[in-house]
Amino acid sequence: MSEAAAAGSPGRPSPRRLLGSVGNLASVPITLFGLVLVTFLIGRAVPIDPLIAVVGDHAPPDVIARTRVELGLDQPLYVQFWIYLQHLAAGDLGRSVMTQRPVTADIARFFPATLELATSAIILAIVVGVPLGVVAASREGSRFDHVVRVVVLAGQSIPVFVIGLVCLLVFYADLGIAPGTGQIDVIYEGMVPRCTGMLVIDAMLDGQWDAASDALAHLAMPALILAYFSLAYIARMTRAFMLDALGAEYVVTARAKGLSRTRVVWRHAFGNIAVPLVTVLALAYAGLLEGAVLTETVFSWPGLGQYLTVSLLNADMNAVLGATLVIGLVYVGLNLLADLAYRLLDPRTR
Repeated sequence: MSEAAAAGSPGRPSPRRLLGSVGNLASVPITLFGLVLVTFLIGRAVPIDPLIAVVGDHAPPDVIARTRVELGLDQPLYVQFWIYLQHLAAGDLGRSVMTQRPVTADIARFFPATLELATSAIILAIVVGVPLGVVAASREGSRFDHVVRVVVLAGQSIPVFVIGLVCLLVFYADLGIAPGTGQIDVIYEGMVPRCTGMLVIDAMLDGQWDAASDALAHLAMPALILAYFSLAYIARMTRAFMLDALGAEYVVTARAKGLSRTRVVWRHAFGNIAVPLVTVLALAYAGLLEGAVLTETVFSWPGLGQYLTVSLLNADMNAVLGATLVIGLVYVGLNLLADLAYRLLDPRTR
């Protein structure tokens, strides 16, 4: 059999590529099952008795025993896990002890605020961080490159909650040029109908421009802080990728042909780092959705991070496990999107 026949015809995928695609698809349910299993085991391993959160500290022994049976906590661990899987298959994450609502309803209510904050931050981080990394790499050793490296180092070294507290102290408490904590001023509470759950968009859709302006002002400071935190990572990785690309033979050949510096940097070098950069951006976005926990706590932002923190402090394990599972699903989903982007950007992976 010839090499061309073994590899498959140009119009048909080879058996090896088909097996690779099937393997990639098969890894998704395996990853999700592992995520569910680990989440379940963590919920059973933590030194918090969920019965105490349900019935209280001073409940009679008979009430505790009856509730344990009702929740299935008297069953073996594998039986509890099977019950948990059945509830998940039905879209049931349990009921929150803290809010007395289904956890799925709570997540649907709080997650859009986190999505609004993280999306705003990642857009700012990409718009600023990628060009900074590219220009710094193209001017390696220059004063601009040193400034970018210092900015990146500070962004990755200073904890995000420290930056948040300092910004609140300076711009809100001292200078009074920034609004306080929360997602919107109290005078607009309840006035904006919830459509997407993202107040800036909802206020614009409803034509309430004053409320939209106030919501945007409240969004600005936490979004900029998260953007700086993510920008540092994106700029550093972009600079590292570009340094490798600028030293490649095809870039040296392009320069020898007399192509302009801008074309060599942005078309030849940057075009070849787009594929690995997609992974960096996807992980940075997922990190913002997860890492917004501290920022949301500092700014009292009513998102999934604050919901997770308050639930953990109140031993509300159904809410904690549900929020943790959602964050894990976000990581899996963004990895799948990154893999799809690979195939769109690099024909060799198709």
